[in-house]
Amino acid sequence: MSAAELDRLLHDWLVWARDDQVPPPGDWTTWLVLGGRGAGKTRAGAEWVKGLVAGRPPFADRPVGRIALVGETFADVRDVMIEGVSGLLAVHRRGERPDWKPSLRRLEWPNGAVAQVFSSEDPEALRGPQFGAAWADEVAKWRHAEESWDMLQFGLRLGALPRQMATTTPRPTPLIRRLLDEAGTAVTRAATRANAFNLAPRFLDTVVARYQGTRLGRQELEGELIDDRPDALFRREEIERSRLARPPADLVRIAVAVDPPAASTRAADACGIVAAGLGADGIGYVLADFSVQGARPTEWAARAVGLYRSLDADALVAEVNQGGDMVAAVLREVDPGVPVKAVRARRGKYLRAEPIAALYAQGRVRHAGTFPELEDEMADFGPSGLSSGRSPDRLDALVWALTHLMLEDRSVPKVRTM
Repeated sequence: MSAAELDRLLHDWLVWARDDQVPPPGDWTTWLVLGGRGAGKTRAGAEWVKGLVAGRPPFADRPVGRIALVGETFADVRDVMIEGVSGLLAVHRRGERPDWKPSLRRLEWPNGAVAQVFSSEDPEALRGPQFGAAWADEVAKWRHAEESWDMLQFGLRLGALPRQMATTTPRPTPLIRRLLDEAGTAVTRAATRANAFNLAPRFLDTVVARYQGTRLGRQELEGELIDDRPDALFRREEIERSRLARPPADLVRIAVAVDPPAASTRAADACGIVAAGLGADGIGYVLADFSVQGARPTEWAARAVGLYRSLDADALVAEVNQGGDMVAAVLREVDPGVPVKAVRARRGKYLRAEPIAALYAQGRVRHAGTFPELEDEMADFGPSGLSSGRSPDRLDALVWALTHLMLEDRSVPKVRTM
């Protein structure tokens, strides 16, 4: 074969795609792709958009001229859906590649097709534009999931059969359950191992081997929709029932809590960093999850202090069981003016979390937004800990923050506006 023929063959997705990566037959409205980490969901989404623009069956009978690209954040759309190794720029041959205009948040193809970029953090931006198709990535992690999805539906009004593709690692969120129940949804599934040929052997030998068979592994690697553990201390329905899009304006106290790891390697436990506020109504509000994996002490300290400053918080609560005085010292090294409150765990994680779980059951804690990784830990935390055997670092930080605000701190509150 000539070089041109080889290039054409390498970019012919229908030659290389698995069955779960090509559009399913039928008159579906939503193609929901549920897959494990590294299963090839992004490549399938990018190739679908490429096929739509070209008007190539089975992707489309004629070119689609207006497309929406929606991700968790603008950065995710740029870094994964567009510029990523399996993103839209990578899957096109050089002469067919769209022109990416970051300042305008749009892609423009040589044939005149245009894709606009949107973020789930700003559902209102989807009000007004209209499209013939949409690719929505990691919808189970969207911050304003149902509101963003609903706004997107109103914009899908061009052409004879407007369609959308949603690619995500599954989580039992209300939006995912809703899509699975809708008659117009076609579902394909893929596990991480289905894409083993394109994954680093070390990833398969370490990550897959470590989590295979666990609840977390079934969700993140097998692409299964996993419900709460029967003995979980926290229930997803309690979180969903009282979730808010944003916190109230009358928070009287805010705390950032840090649960530092014992080591700073990539394989080490995460550094839990969670912010919560106390409202004038006595309700606790979870504001942010800035937890980070594999960071050095100065890095997680800077992240925690940055969150403290951005929220104008009142206290930085740090567990010192792992690092003793070093934890407070490294935080003060980043910012000497931060009032660090050192706390030491004298009871097990489950016992410390029980009073906070009781507050959730009473409806006295609400999540101001969506925090998927934190909520996954909460729904998987039982008397024996997490099913993966790892430390519940995000949950620990949450417990310290809410304990400080709602069970220990008796200082006179100050009224603030958000």
